[in-house]
Amino acid sequence: ETSASVFHVPLEERKYKDMNQFGEGDQAKVCLDIMHKTGAHLELSMAKDQGLSIMVSGKHDAVMKARKEIVSRLQTQASATVAIPKEHHRFVIGKSGEKLQELELKTATKIQIPRPEDPSNLIKISGTKEGLEKAKHEILLISAEQANSYTVSSVSAPSWLHRFIIGKKGQNLAKITQQMPKVHIEFTEGEDKITLEGPTKDVQIVQGQIEAVVTDLVSRMDYTEISVDPKFHRHLIGKGGANINRIKEQHKVSVRIPPDNEKSNLIRIEGDPQGVQEAKKELLELASRMENERTKDMIIEQRFHRAIIGQKGEKIKEVRDKFPEVIINFPDPTQKSDIVQLRGPRTEVEKCTKFMQKMVAEMVENSFSVSVPIFKQFHKNIIGKGGANIKKIREETNTKIDLPAENSNSEMIVITGKKANCEAAKNRVLAIQKELANITEVEVSIPSKLHNSLIGSKGRFVRSIMEECGGVHIHFPTEGSGIDAVIIRGPAEEVEKAKKQLLYLAEEKQIKSHTVELRAKPEYHKFLIGKGGGNIRKVRDNTGARILFPTADDKDQELITVIGTEEAVAEAQKELEALIKSLDNVVEDFMIVDPKHHRFFVARRGQVLRDIADEYGGVLVSFPRTGSQSDKVTLKGAKDCLEAAKKRMLEMIEDLDAQVIMECVIPQKFHRSIMGPKGSRIQQITKDHNVQIKFPDRDEQQVQENGEANGEVKEPADPLVPKKCDVIVLSGRKERCEAAVEALKALVPLTIAVEVPFELHRYIIGQKGSGIRKMMDEFEVNIQVPAHELQSDIISVTGLASHLDRAKEGLLERVKELQAEQEDRALRSFKLTITVDPKYHPKIIGRKGAIITQIRNEHEVNIQFPEKNDENQDQITITGYEQNAVAARDAIQAIVHELEEMISEDITLDSRVHARIIGARGKGIRKIMDEFKVDVRFPQSGAADPNLVTVTGRPERVDEAIDHLLNLEEEYVRTFMSFMHNSNNVIKPVVACFFCFGAPVTNARSSPWGPKRF
Repeated sequence: ETSASVFHVPLEERKYKDMNQFGEGDQAKVCLDIMHKTGAHLELSMAKDQGLSIMVSGKHDAVMKARKEIVSRLQTQASATVAIPKEHHRFVIGKSGEKLQELELKTATKIQIPRPEDPSNLIKISGTKEGLEKAKHEILLISAEQANSYTVSSVSAPSWLHRFIIGKKGQNLAKITQQMPKVHIEFTEGEDKITLEGPTKDVQIVQGQIEAVVTDLVSRMDYTEISVDPKFHRHLIGKGGANINRIKEQHKVSVRIPPDNEKSNLIRIEGDPQGVQEAKKELLELASRMENERTKDMIIEQRFHRAIIGQKGEKIKEVRDKFPEVIINFPDPTQKSDIVQLRGPRTEVEKCTKFMQKMVAEMVENSFSVSVPIFKQFHKNIIGKGGANIKKIREETNTKIDLPAENSNSEMIVITGKKANCEAAKNRVLAIQKELANITEVEVSIPSKLHNSLIGSKGRFVRSIMEECGGVHIHFPTEGSGIDAVIIRGPAEEVEKAKKQLLYLAEEKQIKSHTVELRAKPEYHKFLIGKGGGNIRKVRDNTGARILFPTADDKDQELITVIGTEEAVAEAQKELEALIKSLDNVVEDFMIVDPKHHRFFVARRGQVLRDIADEYGGVLVSFPRTGSQSDKVTLKGAKDCLEAAKKRMLEMIEDLDAQVIMECVIPQKFHRSIMGPKGSRIQQITKDHNVQIKFPDRDEQQVQENGEANGEVKEPADPLVPKKCDVIVLSGRKERCEAAVEALKALVPLTIAVEVPFELHRYIIGQKGSGIRKMMDEFEVNIQVPAHELQSDIISVTGLASHLDRAKEGLLERVKELQAEQEDRALRSFKLTITVDPKYHPKIIGRKGAIITQIRNEHEVNIQFPEKNDENQDQITITGYEQNAVAARDAIQAIVHELEEMISEDITLDSRVHARIIGARGKGIRKIMDEFKVDVRFPQSGAADPNLVTVTGRPERVDEAIDHLLNLEEEYVRTFMSFMHNSNNVIKPVVACFFCFGAPVTNARSSPWGPKRF
């Protein structure tokens, strides 16, 4: 729908008054912008009075928007204010501001209404004079309409009741506003009134409803304020609001604790009058208790903090649940503090302290640690196949066992746990080592004051002795212990050697000890030490001094330390300095090497040359380029080192010239076993015999018996000619190759047959194969059990000849154990059946099975009672050793005999005293039953005779118990009647007023053993 309007702007109100440039300049630009912005079409013309006439055409909304733009941009603006009651402002604004937008468009003005919090009632209008008048008229008209049908009223209501009137999540107030949506209800914080705005009739209805609610709440609600020191506020609240939420829920009240920034002492409690008083009492008691509480600092090593707290705080939660009144604070891990703070009631803090001290003591006990030196080559045996050995030791000794990483030089195995358990694990680990090697252990007495000097800086001195003596382990006692005993462990010869050295050095140090330091390039160290330590041993034997070289971990790699008597050190220093000086004298020489051997030295990126350089003081060996056919090899380095390297190379060339190639035929199926894990066995043979070993490529082709393969017909293989895939090639000196062949053949596994009764096979295999795996790991063999359908007694054992005898012995020993177990099982399977009246079964079983469990444990038997659906409900079956089953039968029959002698007698006992006799949680009646050895059954709720009580037991015991119960009845009734008479001088009906000290008698339920626990 399109429309057109003409707007007139008088000369005095025009913004742009330049008569010479009509249709040009800023005025024209503004008009174009308005057309573009609103989509309306504008046509301008000049009137005779120089006023501006503007015709706007287009859609109605576009025309109204263009008009507003014209007024604001082409016409000068005026402003005015209009005052109407504050409560009428929202009607000028309208829903979502729609009314205000409509007014502004209609009058082409800008209307500003003060914000709700602003007390001003003035509305500001800006626009043309004509627009101002129109807008004022419209606003006053809206206000006049509201004045006739609109009311502002208030209801008196204490501010603390406001939230109860509103209700949880505004539920109570919503009920009123849903019925009267036009009424606006406003609650002002801190004011004892509620403001209502809306149509007069609706406001009156809402006012009546709210006044009724206020009257009701005032009659049944109360509030109070208590003063509590702010430092206790967070403890009253509790962790995660636990304490305060419990109080609110229990007493049906609201509690307002001021936030920390208010620094207020006042806590406000609102709700049911009784609940307010109870909550007040509890909060004041808590505050009083906190004032009397104590804070205690416990010193617990920080390393235990994480263990006490537990994963995700589980362990400390258990402690806090056990001592809910005690607050436990751990220091921040970054503080490196050992102080754990406990705060709460004095007695509870003391109990919690003792409990935590016990926890820490157990952790200290379980954190005992011992380091066991085990030769590196035996670590894999201690671990076992798939970790079986180490897992078993850990489980059986309840310890933590940590082994060093494979690439680590450390030989120490660390065991952690209780001291006794650690010692047991240590002995088992040492036993494995002792079994595998000829290991001996000796104890040497050396004064403890000399230990530190014998150990040396960072253990360098004692390490040099251990390395020199074939890697023995030398263990010194803990510093400050005052113990003189030093333990040496290792091969017998090396242990004796280390013992002599230690005693000699200790004696020498007691006389006089002297130290001097020398420096030499790290590449010279290997040459100074010599092959197998030969050079340095020679210096030590000549002078009597000990020479220590740096380890890979030492920062200073050039430092060499000489220790001994002054004379010995001086002499050793002189020899070493001469050697070092000669090494600094670099010379160049050459030697002739046949080109056919060049490849041996430069192969594998020159590994052989690198080894020579490492061993002989960094001698540089240069071979001619490949293809030059030159036989001249250049050597450069210290003179002594160069000569030694040259000599070693000539030895290698001699070995190469004397090298032979030898074949060793071993069926391919054994090759993997011979190689060992990651080729370890073959590497050892290569190293021990200085030979090269090459295994053939694996023959994957499966040749059929008729000679056909892959569709091709082949000639049958000559049985006398070995298959290529079975031939292992060795190269080296003849005598070394022969020794290596013998070593290879010794690794070929053999198979023996062991006779084991077929019925024992499944026990040999064990659950999920665990038994057979354990034996294979222990004896390092493969054990093959025949298939079940074969019903064969023969078990095959395959492995190295040296392992087979032990494996056979172990297997036969296991057979003996299993046969003994079978015999024992047969004896334990003796069955005995006795007939017992089912009414006595519950008595034989006892409370929570106590009596029958005692009989089972005492006689080591299994006792089976009949199931509900069994035909023979009087049959009890006893299984176990014959003599034990007979003894258990006699024990049951003795109980039955005693039960048969029992009698049951009914007495009349006033039902009002039942609860008092039973006592809290049945304590009273249990005490009576234990004292007189009887059962007392009280009537169930709704019984025909509520006073009838049954007593069961031996005749004399029943009489005594009945007398006691009747005496109690008389005493309780007399005491109560006397109490009622003294308090009111009027005897009230006993039935209505009898006071009860125990649990309600209506809850009592009978059982074969008297009332159950509540």
